[in-house]
Formats: sequence, C-alpha cells, structure tokens
Amino acid sequence: MSLSETLGVAQARAALEHELFLASPDGETVATDSVLEFLARLRMLEGVPFNTLVPDADFLPVESIRFFYLDRAWTDALVQGALSVGTANSLERAQLEKLYPKIEEEIDEAERRVRSPGSEPTLTGTAGVVTGFLMRSAAVAGWPGMHIRAYDTEPADHDEEVLPESNSDRIKLLRLERLAPSVILALFDGIPNVLHIEEPRQGLQFGVRLEEQSSGRWRAFVPARDVRTAGYVDDAGAPVVPDEDDPTAPSTLAAQIPVRFRRGAAGVLDLSNTARAFADADGTGMTAPIPGEDFGEDIDGAEFAMQMLRFPYRQVFAQSTTTPQFQDAAFVPNVAVVADFENILRQRLEED
Repeated sequence: MSLSETLGVAQARAALEHELFLASPDGETVATDSVLEFLARLRMLEGVPFNTLVPDADFLPVESIRFFYLDRAWTDALVQGALSVGTANSLERAQLEKLYPKIEEEIDEAERRVRSPGSEPTLTGTAGVVTGFLMRSAAVAGWPGMHIRAYDTEPADHDEEVLPESNSDRIKLLRLERLAPSVILALFDGIPNVLHIEEPRQGLQFGVRLEEQSSGRWRAFVPARDVRTAGYVDDAGAPVVPDEDDPTAPSTLAAQIPVRFRRGAAGVLDLSNTARAFADADGTGMTAPIPGEDFGEDIDGAEFAMQMLRFPYRQVFAQSTTTPQFQDAAFVPNVAVVADFENILRQRLEED
C-alpha cells in the first residue's frame, strides 16, 4: 500500500471515530480530565519557562508593570506540540488532526475551571481574548495577598464596592500567580476597561499619607475627620460634600492634618504633638488641654484612631469613559513601548 493510500485510510478511520464519538450519548470527552487540566494550565502559560515569557530583564524592569494580549495562535501551537508527543505514527497524527477541534473546545471549558472562585458559576462557550499583565515590584513581595480585580465598567455605587465575578461588569480572572517573590502574573478572560490593584484588607488599618515636597523631603498627613460623624471636613471645618459631577474622592478634598514623628527615630510617631495637631484642626470635634489653663479634655484613643484610619491603597488603571480621572490605556497598543522593546533587542543583537 502506498503512502497516500495509508494516509487516506488513516483519515477515513479518524473521521469515522470522530463521528461515532459525537453520536455517543454518554457525554464523555475526547481527552481525560487529567490531560485536559494539564493542557488548560499549559495554555495559561504554566510550565512555560520565564525566560520565554520575558526574554530580557530590561523588558520588565524593577517597579514596572507590563500589559499584554495572549497570542492564541502561539498557545494553540504550544498545545498541539504537547499533544504530538503522544502520536507515534501517521495514523495517530491523522486521528489527532481530526479530533483537535473537539479537544480545543474541551480545553476552552477546562481552562475556566482551573481557577474556580468559590461557588461562582463557570463560563461556558468558546474562549475569547485573553489579556494579562506582569508586574515586578516590591509591593508584590510586601503584600503577597494583594487584591486584583478587573471590570468592564467601574463600580458606580460607591468606592468600596466589590462586585462578584459572576457580575456581568466583572472580568473573570483565569490565573493569578507569583512567579518570583517580587513578580506576579495575571490572566483575564477578556479585555478589562478598569483594573484595580489593591492592598489586602485585614480588619482595621491605620496609616498616613505621604507627599514629596519640592525640597525632596516628604510630608506626612492624614485627611481631617469629624470624630462625631466620621465624615471628612475641609479647612473651614465644614463637612466635605463631593459634587456628583466630580469623581474626586472626599478624602482628597478634606483638610490635611500634619503627622509628627520623633526626632532621630524614623517611622515612630510623636503621639503628643500629632494629637495636638488633630485637636487644633477645625471641625474635628477634638480638643486638647492648653498648658496653664483649665480648658480642653485629653484626646482618647478612639478619637486618635478615628483620625488615623486609612483604607487600603488602590491603584487604578483604566481606559473607560466612566473613569475620566484614571486614563492609562493599559490594554491599548502603545507605539512608545514597542519602540522601547525594539531598542532593547537591537542593543542585545549588537552586544552579541
């Protein structure tokens, strides 16, 4: 039998087996669950060497984030290469070629089951565009449990709202993994318009805000609150009422109360002077004893804690018209970034 005849028989057999499989009522998959899980993880870049993802350290410098689209043609070729290991002759290769569209559908389903967030429903259907980012930062090492959420539309009700992944405005997270102590990889099932990267929330948190001065030194402060209402107040002591047309957070409109630190002890608060600054601010509802006069009351711990409350820091990347204050065009191709990559490649070629 000639080679062409052999291939013809192999293709006919593969086509027959494929039709029998599709007609089977038992609903079994072509590939086993373990194989599907392996291929789904492979398509989400698990097991792919890091130097293949980032061929040069200058592509991902320290304290940087790089957004990208996942090339489906590249990942499909990766999966096909893995499957080809199990074929030993032309008959098996022809059978694999015939069954691959069905296997690809099964992998589409399996990749969405790799990361199942609690009881959230699993998406079905053909997999769409996959996007993601790589971030290299001390923040990854400092806050290993940081929250990463992607949205099609910014949550509109209030700043603290967190939509479940089943919400139509939420973009599902396919993979989130630390590849190194300071490097994290995230993959999304779609193209986010808004991305939140936020410090983990761990009960009550306290902190100050830092602002660099023209002299190069840093100034620490907290936004003023009225301890009787917990609301922010401005420089005149009046409650801050944000304009519906102005997306600026109320805390940025509040008066700034300076926070004092002890001399010669970096990072250690000077509680007495800081408490007096709280009491001196208008509208806080706090008073402090005046030396030599019988006036004012000691500031208690609850009042001090109220002023020091700080919500977890949130970095927003957006390319949505609903978030005009945040416009980073994260997933929009950038000519400048491409030019930087080309320059790095050119330098490496010249070095070689």
